Amino acid sequence: MLTFVGLGLYDLEDVSAKGLKAIRGADLVCLEAYTSLLTGTSPEEMVCYYGKDLKVLKRDDVEQHPEGFLSEALKKNVVFLIGGDPMVSTTHIDLRLRAAHMGVKTEIIHGSSIVSAVCGLSGLQNYRFGKSCSLPFPHGKWCPTTPAQVIRKNLDDNLHTIVYLDILENRYMTIQEAVNLLERMVMESGFQISCYVGIARAGSREPVVRAGGADIMRTMDFGGPLHILVIPADLHDMEREYLEVFAGYGTQHIS
Repeated sequence: MLTFVGLGLYDLEDVSAKGLKAIRGADLVCLEAYTSLLTGTSPEEMVCYYGKDLKVLKRDDVEQHPEGFLSEALKKNVVFLIGGDPMVSTTHIDLRLRAAHMGVKTEIIHGSSIVSAVCGLSGLQNYRFGKSCSLPFPHGKWCPTTPAQVIRKNLDDNLHTIVYLDILENRYMTIQEAVNLLERMVMESGFQISCYVGIARAGSREPVVRAGGADIMRTMDFGGPLHILVIPADLHDMEREYLEVFAGYGTQHIS
């Protein structure tokens, strides 16, 4: 049995009672540590809290060479820990398919997701979101423009966009870095983003949520990771009021 357990957004207390029971009853517990991280805790604290050793998996362990722990799941109870909610990432969908092809029985125990948390913290209505996109760090001269294309299409369709910010082993993209990258992209693409919504440490007791134009976002102190960015389309009156009350949104007009 391979059980996917969503750990929620921020710290040890986000995991569900059902998920915790599965973890403590497992023969092997694997922690996927590259698509998302719980920045309010550490693997060492997880070991103490769960009462279980963790096998920390990196990208290659999951995407290229998952056969080891999948083979163990044929005979043992293996729990696969994921920050947020399982199956939001295509990586985990692919892994569940691989398990099925090997004859491994699977189960999903859901956790809170940044997808729904963004709506709660920003007040942007969930049915008004279009396609999301990921914003990677540039590598040398390589700087993909796909995020700008996705955002432009959503804005044309009057839909909001979630922009997932890059996570590397020892580096997290900040909202300021993301805004600077996107501003260069949209300038080259011939359109403008008049408002951003930045969210930091969703799921913590003191998340930071701020809304405004690029110049305003560059001056904001969002603190530590993880950060995520939203590009809103035209605002409904209730969305605008929510951003004014909970995100310090000013009088800028989103066009």
